[in-house]
Amino acid sequence: MCCAIDCQAFHILWNVYGDCENYAVLKGHQGAIMELQYNTDGSQIVTCATDKMVCLWDTETGTRVKRMRGHTSFVNSCYPARRGPSLVTSASDDGTIKIWDTRKRGCAQTFQSTYQVLAVSFNDTSDQIISGGIDNDVKVWDLRKNGLLYKMSGHTDSVTGMELSPDGSYMVTNSMDNTLRIWDVRPFASPERCVKIFQGHQHNFEKNLLRCSWSPDGSKVAAGSADRHVYVWDTTSRRILYKLPGHVGSVNEVDFHPYEPIILSCSSDKQIFLGEIL
Repeated sequence: MCCAIDCQAFHILWNVYGDCENYAVLKGHQGAIMELQYNTDGSQIVTCATDKMVCLWDTETGTRVKRMRGHTSFVNSCYPARRGPSLVTSASDDGTIKIWDTRKRGCAQTFQSTYQVLAVSFNDTSDQIISGGIDNDVKVWDLRKNGLLYKMSGHTDSVTGMELSPDGSYMVTNSMDNTLRIWDVRPFASPERCVKIFQGHQHNFEKNLLRCSWSPDGSKVAAGSADRHVYVWDTTSRRILYKLPGHVGSVNEVDFHPYEPIILSCSSDKQIFLGEIL
């Protein structure tokens, strides 16, 4: 098992066993890296940055295999398709959501939003894009119809992070309104798609893009917080299971180990923590 962490204009790959050795540094971006994601089989990493670029990296060799240009401002979020063609989506301060086919040159498709877009994801079948930004709404875009399919309203401030559930049925979102919400994104769900609201974590004046994540079995969700803690909730009861201390800066990103009871967090304090949860 290895993890990847973005560090200003490059990102570092670490083993998470033993001495947690740093085994690779991937350089190429010319600005702060805003998000990175492994593809489904772990063979590639997708990154986006304030240099307006989206990049694709080979995790075995550490080399950049593709550079995707087209955004005209900071790229805040990126996400590879779980299945189907080798697609990547990205979201930017320029108000656009772009689709990239990593086998071809140039941008394959663009959706225009009204305001800056801060978080983006594919749905499970890779025929829809889900986005969130400073207009507070979670939007679902249809790739085949090339337009907005529907909006999910409920957040009262900017949406800063999102992640699709392991089974592809639900989306968790993090917002500057100090809530996490779970939305039913199945095709024939009821119009009231918000099914759970979680509270406890905090955003503050720094306005960092705090992300969120699901546990591999879908029983928990987690988020970072400006109060320097990692929050983990039970998805059924909505109860806070863990409020993990240790960081001395805003916790901006959290993620679960794919098959062990370990949670990873990284913070503005420039530290990465691995914590065990039972």
